Amino acid sequence: MSLALAGCLTAVAVLGWAGPAHGRSEATPRAVTPRGPLAADELAHVDLFKRASPSVVHITTLAAQRDMFSMNVQQVPRGTGTGFVWDDAGHIVTNFHVIQGGSGARVTLADQTTVSAQLVGAFPDRDLAVLKVDLPKAKLPPLAIGTSRDLLVGQRVYAIGNPFGLDQTLTTGLVSALNREIESFNQRTIRGVIQTDAAINPGNSGGPLLDSAGRLIGVNTQIASPSGASAGIGFAIPVDEVNRIVPRLIRDGRYVRPTLGVSAASPAVQRALNLPAGVALVQVGNGSPASRAGLQAFRRGARGEVLAGDVITAINDEAVSNMDDILAQLERRQPGESVSLTVWRNGQTRKVTAVLGSGE
Repeated sequence: MSLALAGCLTAVAVLGWAGPAHGRSEATPRAVTPRGPLAADELAHVDLFKRASPSVVHITTLAAQRDMFSMNVQQVPRGTGTGFVWDDAGHIVTNFHVIQGGSGARVTLADQTTVSAQLVGAFPDRDLAVLKVDLPKAKLPPLAIGTSRDLLVGQRVYAIGNPFGLDQTLTTGLVSALNREIESFNQRTIRGVIQTDAAINPGNSGGPLLDSAGRLIGVNTQIASPSGASAGIGFAIPVDEVNRIVPRLIRDGRYVRPTLGVSAASPAVQRALNLPAGVALVQVGNGSPASRAGLQAFRRGARGEVLAGDVITAINDEAVSNMDDILAQLERRQPGESVSLTVWRNGQTRKVTAVLGSGE
């Protein structure tokens, strides 16, 4: 018997076995078993999603592309992400990396209204960006704003987003850890980050992390996963940072960081000179806030010897150990504000006052 014939016989045998049985009774749908009301926590989840989801938007980033036949330039989808309504003036907050490299963006509301968006401003150091859409206020319900300073590990949190370009989804989890540090897309350290086990998949970036009251407590930004899928470790920029940065992006179109006008020595130089923990200065700009406060940089003398300079050890009594610490401190303040610097030089510690300059 050939293999082909054997296969046909086997298929016939299987079909014969799977065929209708003689005398089988008529099949009818099973009766539905009634259930009681939803549990209190289920009702809370449903209510939270109903209240918050109209404020969450889908963002499609566009890129300019030339048609190879007509040579016309058109905008084509480049990537997707999530954002949320900040105010009824049409400002939409999202991650900087969602719109990075794009030439335009479209925003789709929960009711599927889609409009073009304009970039208002961005701050890559904190992976935040603000877009603006022109829509009636009735279509732009802002999310309620919470605070991140009093969060506790173990609190219930909710993430709403558009993973993989799909329609809105809700995932739940806990605050897994607080005060984490992650690296932004321009290699700056983002401090005070919220870690959560709520699933945050590609496409959720820029979406809101909410507390059980439906208030914004963070902006979902990254996941820790070799595969790129949620692995139980997601990170969100704390809302206190967002609430400090976004109004300045709306007002100025960019985030202007106050300056001291100094450059820091490398850790190797600091170790070689046996200096205390802090930021050793190797350059103080002429006429800079640091120069006006009397700070001096380490420098070479006429015979090649190292002349003593200053080490900034604290700003407003908060210790700093590197330049990133100083930048984080300055970002909390405005140009023109005064700060108290704790400065070490030649074994002596003193305090001086510096008036911050503009980063422009």
